[in-house]
Amino acid sequence: MKILIVGGNGTIGKVVANHFKNDHEVLIAGRTSGDVTVNIAESSSITAMFEKTGKLDAIICIAGEAKWAPFQELSEEDYYIGLKSKLMGQVNLVRIGQKYLNEGGSITLTTGILADDPVIKTASASMVNGGIHSFAQAASLEIENGIRLNVVSSGMVEDAYEKYKSYFPGHNPIPMSKVINGYARSVLGKGNGEIIRIYS
Repeated sequence: MKILIVGGNGTIGKVVANHFKNDHEVLIAGRTSGDVTVNIAESSSITAMFEKTGKLDAIICIAGEAKWAPFQELSEEDYYIGLKSKLMGQVNLVRIGQKYLNEGGSITLTTGILADDPVIKTASASMVNGGIHSFAQAASLEIENGIRLNVVSSGMVEDAYEKYKSYFPGHNPIPMSKVINGYARSVLGKGNGEIIRIYS
């Protein structure tokens, strides 16, 4: 398969990319580096990226940002960071990317445990993750050409534990092997409209 991984140079993305490279052609998209570059907050950039990649069999997005800050300090503009990047960025990857997928292709989005089990300073990030879950479940009912749409939602991964452990007291770090399996299930399986939760 020809697989595009948006965010394939990140903490999770590079591990997932290395896994799929064993058996598939993998293209990496990043904001500043990769086989192609993209700013998912801009639809024109997404379209330009797909024009360069050509037809694909699978799209995986492991990208998007949202503001982490105490609820009382979040401004309206702070919320728009996550809405424009992680939420609408992934929505637009589906909206535009479906046209560049071969019949029976798949799209995999990424959220995280905050959608179901938020911690402090994540009012914006949790809202965005929950919105992506609802979007994917609804859009999967109508997406055409045999294309499947799923979401991988992981807890704090082992490779990011030292950086984020103070935010997640008592949470068990998720082994990267389990995270990889979530993406493999989405891309290689037959599920559609699934939220693949990897929380333990």
